[in-house]
Amino acid sequence: MKTMTMVMLLVFMTSCSNFQSVDSMTNDDTPVRTAQNTNAPALNRLEKVYANYKGSPYRYGGTDRSGFDCTGFIGVAFSDAFNMSTPRTTEKISISGKPVRRDQLQAGDILIFKTSVKQLHAGIYTSDGQFIHASTSQGVIKSNLNNPYWHQRYVKARRLLN
Repeated sequence: MKTMTMVMLLVFMTSCSNFQSVDSMTNDDTPVRTAQNTNAPALNRLEKVYANYKGSPYRYGGTDRSGFDCTGFIGVAFSDAFNMSTPRTTEKISISGKPVRRDQLQAGDILIFKTSVKQLHAGIYTSDGQFIHASTSQGVIKSNLNNPYWHQRYVKARRLLN
C-alpha cells in the first residue's frame, strides 16, 4: 500500500507549460503567513502592474494585454515593475533565483504550482497570502494561496529579486 501511495504521489507531482522534471519540488501544507519584511516597494510596483493588466485574457504563448499565459504575464510584470527579464517557461522559472520557504514569502516571489500531471503554473506573490497570475479561465486575476485549490497544488517559491 505504501508503494502505491508513493507511486500516486509521484504521478501527481509532475498549467502553463509542459515540463520533464523540476528539481527538488516540495509541497509544504503550512498555511501562508505574512512575512515580517513584505518588501513594500516591490508590492507597490506589483499592485500598479496588476491594476494595469487586471482582466487581460488568457492566451497560451501570450505576452501582451491582448492575452497572457502565466510566464508571459510574469515576464511583462517583472519588466514593467523591476526592469528585469525572467525565463519564459515555468520549468526554467522554477529553478531560477533562490528557494523561499512558504512562511517567508515576500512581494515579488514567484510561486510554482502543479496543476496536472504534466503542467506547471506560476504566479507572483504580493502580500497577505495573495498572488497575481494569468488564470486560464479568468485571465489576469488575484488569487488567495490559502484557497484549497491553490494550497493543494503549491509546489515551491523562488526569489528572483535581491
